[in-house]
Amino acid sequence: MFRLTPLNILLLSVCLSLTGCGGSDANPNNTNNTNNPTTPQPEPDISGGDTNNNSGGDNSEPDDGGADETPDDNTSEINPPFATALTTSRFLQQATFGARPQDLDALTGKSASDWFKAQLKLPPSLIMPVVSKFTPPPTAEDDFNALYIESTSVAFWRNAIAGEDQLRQRMAFALSELLVVSNAGGEELTDIPEAVASYQDILIQHAFGNYRELLEAVTYAPAMGFYLTYMGNLKGDEATGRMPDENYARELLQLFTVGVVALNPDGTEQQDEHGATKELYNNQDITGLARVFTGLDMNYDMSEELEINEFALPMTVYPENHSEKSKTFLGTTIAAGTGPKASVTQALDHIFAHPNLPPFVAKQLIQRLVTSNPSPGYVTRVGTAFSNGRTTLPDGTSVGDGRRGDLTATLAAILFDPDARANATERGGKIREPILRFTQWARAFAVKNITPEYQEMLWDTRDASMLGQHPYRSPSVFNFFRPGYVAPGSVSAANGMVAPELQITNASTITGYANFMTYYITGLQQEVDVEELQVIYDEENIPLNAQNAAESFLASYDTELALTADLGALIDRLDLLLCAGQLSATSKQSIQDILQTVTQNDDAEPLRIVHQAILLVMTSPDYLVQK
Repeated sequence: MFRLTPLNILLLSVCLSLTGCGGSDANPNNTNNTNNPTTPQPEPDISGGDTNNNSGGDNSEPDDGGADETPDDNTSEINPPFATALTTSRFLQQATFGARPQDLDALTGKSASDWFKAQLKLPPSLIMPVVSKFTPPPTAEDDFNALYIESTSVAFWRNAIAGEDQLRQRMAFALSELLVVSNAGGEELTDIPEAVASYQDILIQHAFGNYRELLEAVTYAPAMGFYLTYMGNLKGDEATGRMPDENYARELLQLFTVGVVALNPDGTEQQDEHGATKELYNNQDITGLARVFTGLDMNYDMSEELEINEFALPMTVYPENHSEKSKTFLGTTIAAGTGPKASVTQALDHIFAHPNLPPFVAKQLIQRLVTSNPSPGYVTRVGTAFSNGRTTLPDGTSVGDGRRGDLTATLAAILFDPDARANATERGGKIREPILRFTQWARAFAVKNITPEYQEMLWDTRDASMLGQHPYRSPSVFNFFRPGYVAPGSVSAANGMVAPELQITNASTITGYANFMTYYITGLQQEVDVEELQVIYDEENIPLNAQNAAESFLASYDTELALTADLGALIDRLDLLLCAGQLSATSKQSIQDILQTVTQNDDAEPLRIVHQAILLVMTSPDYLVQK
C-alpha cells in the first residue's frame, strides 16, 4: 500500500543525519533550534479558520469541576499561555491532541485559565457507546465481525480528533500509558471489546478526579484483572503448594504507584551513606501484598441480571477464595481474617500514603505531556500540588478539592508551571508520540468525516510500516516505551537524559511513519475502490455502506492553497499550526529549497506543493521534537 518515494528517502536521510533517531546516536533534545516558541516574532496569517467551533466549549456554569471561583482580572496573568498565536499553539500541543486553526483564532488573547475551567465542565466523551453501536444484535446469525472487535480503536480516534473534551481525553491517554492495559494479546481483551472499552472509560471518567479513587477502580476493573492475571486469584493452599498470583501486586508497586527505589520529593533517587539507592521492598513484600488480591472475579450474577457483558462491570469479591492470613508489605500488616474488600481498601490506602507516590506519578505525567527530563523543581512543584490536592491558576482561581491525589490540581500544575511555559531549553521537550502526530495533522487541517470505521488502517497502527504505536495496544504492561529509557550511545545519554519515545524510533518506524502520513496527507484514502470494499464488508459481516469511505478523513487545505505563491508564508503557517514556531531558520530554508524544485516543474499543482510542504514539516527534526 505504501511506496518509499524519492521524497521519503530524502526525509529519512535528513532525519537520520540530524537527529540520529534511528540509531545509537539519537538525541531528541539537540535540535539547534534558534526559534524559541515563546519568543515574540512575526506571526503568519491564520485567517480562514472556522471561529464557531471553540474547543473550550460553552462557558455556562454547571458543575464547577473542582474550580473555586475567585475575583480575577484576566489581563493579570503573568506570561499568559494564550498571549500570541504561537504560545497558544504551544500550550494546546501539550494539553490536547493538537491545535486547530479555529482554536488559535478564538483563544489567542484570551485567558488560558478560563479555557482550563471550561474544559473541566465539558461532559466526557466515552468509549462504550461507540462499542455498543457496533455490537452485533443477539439475534444475528453471525455475531462476529472485525469492526466490532476494533470498535475501541474507532472510538479512541473519534474522541481524540473530534472530541470537544480535549483536556480530559489527553489526560486519560497520559494515564493509559502509566496504568497500562493492552488488547494486543489476541485473547479475551481482544475478542471482547467491552473489556478495554470499560477500562478506557474508567480513565476518562477519573481524568479530573482523584488518583486514589482511580487506583481502586483500576483494581476492580476486569480488564486489569485479566491482563495482570489476578482475576479469579485463589488463596494459597499449603497442601498443594499453591501460592496467590503475584503479578498485580508487583506491578501495582513497581509501575503504578511508588517504583522500586526510594525517591526524594523532586523525583531523584535517595542514596544511603554508601551512595547506593534504597530499595523499597523485597519479594516478601510482594508475597504479602499478593494475598490482598485474592477472591476477586467476574460479577457473573449481576451480568446475567442486567444482561451486560461481565467485562463491562467491576469485579466482585468471593470471600471463600480470599486469603485469611495476615498480609505484610511496605512496613504495614493487614490483620489475619480481614475480608477481601477491607483488605483492598487498607492496602491501597497504605500505598497511596507512601511518600514516593507524588513524585513518581508527577514525573511520569510531566513526561507524557511536556518534557522527558523535567527539572527537580518542576517535579517538586507538581508533586506538591498532587499532595496538597490544590493549585492556583494564573488568574488566581484555585482548582482541586484539597485531597491528596487530586488530578485536576496535578494537571493544572503541570501545564501552567513556569518550566512548561518558559522558553524551551536544550534539555527541554520530548519526542512526539506517533499517535499524537497523526491526531495533530487531523485537527490542524480540519479533517472532515472523522469515521475511523471506514479506515481499516487505523484499526491497528502498531506495525513499523505504519505508526509503530496504537492506543491501548502496547506489547506489555511496560507500555511502548519506558519512562527511564536511555538511548544507547546517544548524546542525550551522555548528558544524563532519558528519551522514552526513542525506544520505538528506528529506521523502520521512521520510514513507516513517513509513508503512513503520506497516505493520509495526500488523500489516498479517498481513492478507495468502493465496489470492492463493499464486497469485503459484506463477506466479513461489517454493516457499513462503502460509499461513505470515499469521503472519510477528508482534509481541508484551502488556506494553505492560497499561500502556495509565497512559500515562506506557507511554511510560516505550517510552523505555527504544527510546530508552535519551533522550526529553525535552517529547517525553513531547507524545506523552501525542496519546495522550489517542485514549483519549477511544469505540472506542479498547488495541492501537490501543499502536500509536500506538510510532509516535509511533519518529518523534520524540529517537528519530531516537541519543545
